[in-house]
Amino acid sequence: MIEGYAFLVAFTVQILVMSVLLPAGFIRNFRAKATGFPAERLAQLYPGVDVILGQERFLARYRVLIFAIAVLGLLLLAWQFSAVWRADWNGAHAGLLATGYFLVALLVPVFMAARFAVRFHQQHKPADGKRTAMLQRRGLFDFVSPFVVSLAIVSYFLYAAFLFYIEQHPFPGFAGPLVNIVGMTLLYAMYAVGLYVVLYGKKSPLDTHAIRLQTIGLAVKGIVYACILGVVNLSLSHSLRLLELKSWEPVVLTIFLAISAIFCSMGFAAPLRKPETDGIGSSAAV
Repeated sequence: MIEGYAFLVAFTVQILVMSVLLPAGFIRNFRAKATGFPAERLAQLYPGVDVILGQERFLARYRVLIFAIAVLGLLLLAWQFSAVWRADWNGAHAGLLATGYFLVALLVPVFMAARFAVRFHQQHKPADGKRTAMLQRRGLFDFVSPFVVSLAIVSYFLYAAFLFYIEQHPFPGFAGPLVNIVGMTLLYAMYAVGLYVVLYGKKSPLDTHAIRLQTIGLAVKGIVYACILGVVNLSLSHSLRLLELKSWEPVVLTIFLAISAIFCSMGFAAPLRKPETDGIGSSAAV
């Protein structure tokens, strides 16, 4: 029963982070980018188009979406609150609920923002999408330190070693080290493709160089840290089962998801680079 109460507390924190802290950081970041783009450049790219008005309309719709997500979270919390009092409370279902809510609260707004950007550029094609190229090295270590990248790689091999240890003391439902290693390898491969697209993919003409650097840095750091956090999450899950504490798994998972969302909000809170400090290098990466 105590696991159920702990889950309610953890899920409440997750709802607050996903529906208050993270959206607030996103809105501040969005406004900083909007105000950081020169008005004369906007007029040159989109003559006769009120870009600021379009952005404000997007933010209004974004707030409505976040409110709906918050209401959904409160409804799920009330459902789980009533379920905890029952003897048949299922922690596995609670873990799925927390994960599902996390994905909805994180991905639906991202999809909404991407859809807004695509539709805006389709309806209002830039009159002059060419920008002066800035001849700067732009690689992985310009945005994240070699230490963090090494930590992500070492985490992969430590996780593989841990799986072979579990094979000597398997718990019910353990699929074996090879299946888990293949799954983690595919996940890392997907992240690697994402890094390549972020670093070398096509950029929006609506972005200044400072905005572009911050956007790339935020995405790169998010992907690399996601590798590390993914390994930590699965390792914790396996450890709880080894220690016969499976009932605590949804609590730990929910706390992990809330911490991940806090990291995202911290990324949004990072200030835009100033033009005079646009020179980047691995020594400045974190």
